Amino acid sequence: MEHPSSYGGRQVVILGLARSGVAVAKLFREQGAHVTVNDKKERQLCPEADELEALGISVVCGSHPAGLVHEGIALVVKNPGIPYTVDPVRRATELGVEVVTEVEVAYRICRAPIIGITGSNGKTTTTTWTGLMLEAGGLKPIVAGNIGRALTEAALEAEADNRMVVELSSFQLKGTDRFRPRIGCLTNVYETHLDYHGSMNDYVESKAKLFANQTEEDTAVLNWDHEICRQVAEGLRSQVLPFSIRQELDYGFYVQPPIGEGSEDDAHRMLVYRSRDGALQEILPMKEIGIPGTFNVENALAASAIALTSGVGVEAIADVLRSFGGVEHRLELVGTKDGVQFYNNSKATNPTATIKTIEALTQDIILIAGGLDRGSDYMELLPVFGGQVKGLVALGETKEKIVRVARLAGMSRVKTVDTAKQVQDTVTKAVREAFAMAKPGDVVLLSPACASWDMFASYEERGSMFRQSVHNL
Repeated sequence: MEHPSSYGGRQVVILGLARSGVAVAKLFREQGAHVTVNDKKERQLCPEADELEALGISVVCGSHPAGLVHEGIALVVKNPGIPYTVDPVRRATELGVEVVTEVEVAYRICRAPIIGITGSNGKTTTTTWTGLMLEAGGLKPIVAGNIGRALTEAALEAEADNRMVVELSSFQLKGTDRFRPRIGCLTNVYETHLDYHGSMNDYVESKAKLFANQTEEDTAVLNWDHEICRQVAEGLRSQVLPFSIRQELDYGFYVQPPIGEGSEDDAHRMLVYRSRDGALQEILPMKEIGIPGTFNVENALAASAIALTSGVGVEAIADVLRSFGGVEHRLELVGTKDGVQFYNNSKATNPTATIKTIEALTQDIILIAGGLDRGSDYMELLPVFGGQVKGLVALGETKEKIVRVARLAGMSRVKTVDTAKQVQDTVTKAVREAFAMAKPGDVVLLSPACASWDMFASYEERGSMFRQSVHNL
């Protein structure tokens, strides 16, 4: 796409009235474009519509009407979650009308260098850590994108001396064209979101677009323990900076000794950086990282690599790794009752994330899981069911699938919860059922292994309802 200023007097269609859609609509209207915003939700569910119409923006709610996209349209900006199979997007493709996501728009107006972070798991923690590290190093970061603020809104405020730290999903990256982050980070790649992408190949290609426009002046931070990340590294023009928890590297960030080698006592493991000339620099002992789990060691290495590349000193990086207590909805300790701890891990929207969370805990677990059915059989959960996971409360569209896996594992403490008219009542019942199964010293863990959209507006809403239900105990 062209710079937004070039769309004055031209017609632009925005698909989706979420936070990013509203920000993009206002931007193009300010540039003099004729803007139409379309959302298939009913008008009463679109509270932003009145504000946009007062600015002279056309708002169409309730459906994707025929004729919305036609030959006179100059650009379509779609909400990342809207599939490419919906009629207005297909029509735009047929007519040769460019379709992008908000990320591409924001890139065109952003004066600050961009740090882009993506991955199947860990990107929110890595993004948050990176922002804190850059702040500790005096680099004036602005954290936005798939976390917190709409990227377009943040980009309008950014100055050249800021650093834009952006969490990016595959949905957002798929709709980019010339987007170029000065530092790009791929935390890992697991099989997920295939209902949207249609194939693993399309999913990986969408993630890899993070690096597509980088040059020799830019940096690609990649998880060297993942074969797909190593494949993505092949042919990149940017400087590849690897990190690993499983192997020592000739160059990059890693754990010494690597996890899985030698003693399993983590007391002596150290996060280190080896420069290209072979010099070794210690960051901090692994045991001092403020949040648990080997997956968070990966996130710590990724954030450290980004921060050091940006010019932040090792002392500041280590201080942030020690002091950070975690992100909402990601292994968040909600409270304790009668010796039972309750953890909110609503952000675990795929089985791999749930397994990694279970492995990060040492106690016996009563798991609350289930959600949107994307076609998985959830057999990945079989090894942890009946082991550390002693009980299961299943809810949502996938509850019977997950119960089947639990039964195959020989679990006897299994309950299902039907969806109530008030979703909060569903979550409350699940929490009560899980608490009834637990004994002192156990953990009740919300880690759904599924997306939230069968019952909830977002994983944040799901986690907040879990937190409220726990407090109500």
